[in-house]
Amino acid sequence: MTDVVFRLLRTPQGAMGLVILVLIAAICAIGPDIAPVDPEKIDFLGRFRVPGAAHPFGADQLGRDVLSRLLAGARTTVPMAVAATLLGTLSGAVIGTVSAYLGGRWDEAIMRTIDAVMAIPGLLMALLVVNTLGKGSLNATLAIAVAFAPGMARVTRSVSLAARRQDYVSAAIARGEGGAWIVFREMLPNVVAPVVIETTIRVAFAVALFATLSFLGLGAQPPASDWGLMVAEARPFLHQAPWMLVAPGAAIALTAIGFNLLGDGLRDALNPRDER
Repeated sequence: MTDVVFRLLRTPQGAMGLVILVLIAAICAIGPDIAPVDPEKIDFLGRFRVPGAAHPFGADQLGRDVLSRLLAGARTTVPMAVAATLLGTLSGAVIGTVSAYLGGRWDEAIMRTIDAVMAIPGLLMALLVVNTLGKGSLNATLAIAVAFAPGMARVTRSVSLAARRQDYVSAAIARGEGGAWIVFREMLPNVVAPVVIETTIRVAFAVALFATLSFLGLGAQPPASDWGLMVAEARPFLHQAPWMLVAPGAAIALTAIGFNLLGDGLRDALNPRDER
């Protein structure tokens, strides 16, 4: 583990991504506590106040401090996206590994079903699920997990097919181990590296997708400080108060860039063939 961290820090993109994500994690942990004012405090006399000493990122249409809402919104936006990605990754990884282990007709049936689901774009799938379950952050998280699971199943199966032919799997079968033991104790731990890389990159898409659902009114609901919801509320006032849109938009972009950079760094750090 220590060697992986050292190799990650030696790559410029890995080090930069790690720094960005550590900063975002700190904001998620203590953001609401260091907010200059209450993020829900309404001040009608301060509507659309331009950025300044009192409001570094300006104020919104209700006079609420944009910086405070940005710091408070990080605690919901980023953890929800990470949770959705982890849930989709876990379910997809299990499906892909089980499919590779079973092989034959079972593998064909599972993969053709996955292919049919993957034919539906991820955003459309998330919209279908969240419309079925109802509005809200939790349902949006489940919708993103459902949208991500088929892709992760396909990625995991591709690497699990190689693991299925390894001697340690054959030895486990010869010992009479059950299918569940072989899948969870023999195959999954040995395909974790590409799954971790894919998961890290997909978090970036999850952040954007979660913000999109909130922007469309299907994720977080007012008066939440979710970044996507902040963008949706700022849209009618773009020409009057552009700072309302720039701040949450930049936060979403920075978070996505951080996870993408970390994924690129992990790809190099976890691939010993690339090590010089």
